[in-house]
Amino acid sequence: MAQTAHRPADSYSPLYFLASLGAGGIVVTFFMFLLFWVPHPTQPVPVFEDIMAAWAKGGLPKQVAIAVAMSGIAFFAFLNIKSLVWNLQSYSAFRKTPAYATLRASNAETTLLAMPLALAMTVNVGFILGMVFVPQLWSVVEYLFPLAMVAFGLIGVMAFRLIGDFLGRVLAKGGLFDVTAHNSFAQLTPAFAISMVAVGFAAPVAMSTNPTTVGVAMVLSTLLGTIAIIYTVVAAITAFGSMLQHGTAREAGPTLMIIVPIVTVLGIMFLRQEHGLHTTFDAHANAGETMVFLARLLAIQLAFLGLGVVVLRAQGYLDDFVFGSKTSPGSYALVCPFVALAVMLQFFTNKGLVAADVIAKYDIAYWGMTGLAIASQIVAIALVLRLNRQHFTRATPAAVPAE
Repeated sequence: MAQTAHRPADSYSPLYFLASLGAGGIVVTFFMFLLFWVPHPTQPVPVFEDIMAAWAKGGLPKQVAIAVAMSGIAFFAFLNIKSLVWNLQSYSAFRKTPAYATLRASNAETTLLAMPLALAMTVNVGFILGMVFVPQLWSVVEYLFPLAMVAFGLIGVMAFRLIGDFLGRVLAKGGLFDVTAHNSFAQLTPAFAISMVAVGFAAPVAMSTNPTTVGVAMVLSTLLGTIAIIYTVVAAITAFGSMLQHGTAREAGPTLMIIVPIVTVLGIMFLRQEHGLHTTFDAHANAGETMVFLARLLAIQLAFLGLGVVVLRAQGYLDDFVFGSKTSPGSYALVCPFVALAVMLQFFTNKGLVAADVIAKYDIAYWGMTGLAIASQIVAIALVLRLNRQHFTRATPAAVPAE
């Protein structure tokens, strides 16, 4: 009898939404090239007209950078949206299976938060696509901000409903949460989802010139960001105790680095709020304070990145699940820390060191720091391409010999 071709992704898990998330994050890393290397004097972010002007006036190196950035944005935005559509279709079918009911009754129920997390990222990707490829977008941007806030609001409602179902189930009466299976940072996924919605709400704070839009977005992003911080602290402390007692769950090892993207997302939220306070409400922060703030965030990231690397090496995770033949949908959680580190290094270099006159833009030290960001970006790209090949390539299993 002929064997049916099978791929690991056919055994669906909501964690596959992280494949869409990772591709969307790489879109953001390419946008960093345009944000910091393309002049945009009339608005806080570069738009199509700024990019074309920089292309016309720039030399070959700048043109190459712009071409790489725009190509990378287009390609990984396509992967992001393609993966999101596949996930939504697969999730719809998954909800009708017994495995879904089992998941909803276990600690793994919080993996469902990967869906609003990926949805929020795709909204951000859509905004980047508009800025980079749509002429005259900025002339109607004030009409787009309320629409974006409605989209993030709906995603936030979805996230809180899922969180409410989970917490209502496990906190209403004891014995429904397996503490022995809490030995990873997987339970921080809800905090990550909330923080992604929060940074989305913070975008109009930095970009809008309408005080009402800025004020509403400021309040909502602050509420969500604060909740995300509280959830992160509580979930991390309880998980760490379980890990000390039971060791880290092997397939959930990559979640040890989930703090890295949470810190980047919330850090960008704070920077957007700071910019909005300055431009709309005449509140000021100096470059030195911003540099120290970003340095503290980077220190937190390096600490948890180091923790994750130590544990993953000790467990041989990469040898089995990235370079080896084993597969786990949780492997996609490895992409986010490197995306987040690349973005944070770009902000630390440009909004921290350069803005505070510690280094000069485009000098050797600048390119050294930027090189570290690009190296982290390359790791993220390699992981996405490798994991996609592992999980979405069909393989025909070998026939079992007849007895």
